[in-house]
Amino acid sequence: MKWLLQRILAGLAAIAVVATGAGALLGMQYSGDPAPWAASTGDDAAWLGNAWVNGDRDERDVAALLPRLREAGFADLYVHAGDIGPEGTVDPAGYAAADRFLGALRRELPETRVLGWLSSTASGSSLVADRIDPAGRAALAAAAGDMVDAGFDGVHYAVYPVSSNDPTLPDLLERTREEAGPDAVLSVDAQQVELIPGLRLPVHLVARGERYWSVGYLRRVAEQADQVVIRGHGTGMPIESLYGGFMVRQAELGLEAVPEEVTLRFGVPSYDHEGWGEASSAESVATAARAVRLGLTGSGERRESVGMAVYVLDDTSEENWEAFRDGWLAPGR
Repeated sequence: MKWLLQRILAGLAAIAVVATGAGALLGMQYSGDPAPWAASTGDDAAWLGNAWVNGDRDERDVAALLPRLREAGFADLYVHAGDIGPEGTVDPAGYAAADRFLGALRRELPETRVLGWLSSTASGSSLVADRIDPAGRAALAAAAGDMVDAGFDGVHYAVYPVSSNDPTLPDLLERTREEAGPDAVLSVDAQQVELIPGLRLPVHLVARGERYWSVGYLRRVAEQADQVVIRGHGTGMPIESLYGGFMVRQAELGLEAVPEEVTLRFGVPSYDHEGWGEASSAESVATAARAVRLGLTGSGERRESVGMAVYVLDDTSEENWEAFRDGWLAPGR
């Protein structure tokens, strides 16, 4: 029943977008041909599950993973290191076997950085109370510092949902910089950006949840980070053309909000198992890649610090891998 309700609410959110008149515009956005230069610059990333650092995977698994890592030349890997507890705590047992994976990556792919992915998903809004209170943020920043001390190159925060203007993420990133040191890479998952200023409010009322950030809040978070990743899944768009147009706009708005010195990435929905997120016939690797390329083309110039992030590499079929390779890594090859 909960699953059905979530689907219904996602559909209502999509209807709210269409009702504002944005639906027709989205379909028009997903048209034309992307420029040849609008493709990977080598600044891409991928998420990996917890099994790589908790001891469940072994050397043979790493060896099997390496061909894809080499082919893509990922700059960063976001490896799930643990869930964020209610008071900002992280259990180190979640990455107790990280040495083996980190050591293998440093031997085989020394240029690839490995960030610990820390996640938290809550219900409701943080309009009234901060998603993580100051004491929790202090504890979480300290836990991130411990993770960097354990050998990770930085931290990737995925905290959902967070309302626009909630101080949680900007303050958390600032605290983490102090705890983890100036060389640690700070990365953050960003919620999708409202297509029209103020749209997040009616969508919030219909969907009873925070789906979108304002451009201003995305900029505020990005100014404290080294990397920002805008989700490419869970959009609620019902058909491919709307999803494509939605992602074109995410690319355009992301380029507007995120400073050039900060790496901007867009998620690629490559998973099949619903444990990673809602299944959607509209959301695909090929559509996301083409949409981001169209968004970059519309900007009129190549920006080196822009990439895509595969979500998640553990659950990426050969078909989806080929779509990522042909649609983003080497389109037109």
